[in-house]
Amino acid sequence: MMHMKTGVEQSVYAILLLNMLPDKAVLPCEAISQQLSASPTYFQKLLRKLVSADLITSVPGVKGGFKLTKKPEDICVYDIYLAIEGQKSLYSSSGILGDLLELEKDEDCCLLTDLMDEAEDAWKLVMKRETIAALAQKMHREPFQLKMKELQRWVQEKMVA
Repeated sequence: MMHMKTGVEQSVYAILLLNMLPDKAVLPCEAISQQLSASPTYFQKLLRKLVSADLITSVPGVKGGFKLTKKPEDICVYDIYLAIEGQKSLYSSSGILGDLLELEKDEDCCLLTDLMDEAEDAWKLVMKRETIAALAQKMHREPFQLKMKELQRWVQEKMVA
């Protein structure tokens, strides 16, 4: 089973928070990290990765913070995953079969590589079709609906316009 780091999940929810902002407003890093129960230092690193991937933008200064660079329908969960985790493959053969069969080290021998590549391609397709806009719509359904008003109030209090 694949294990995704918490940073990807936190980044998706950070972007969902930024999606709640009016056009010219920003949210400070400290407010986002506090809301998501993450250390501000760690969260600053995540946000820098999202900025580098051109998913969000950083507005410097006293009234600074972060906001979306793209429309929520143009940001998919896979974009966020790539920004945080990078392009590396989920599976890499360790050469056990080659050792077992005493093959030369330069012979590419793994029975699982094709299977794992196919599974990764399927996983990517699912991640690419789910957008921030679609997730934001789901947040307004039950059982989240009641808490969304509180969260929207929090965003209004913490945003810098």
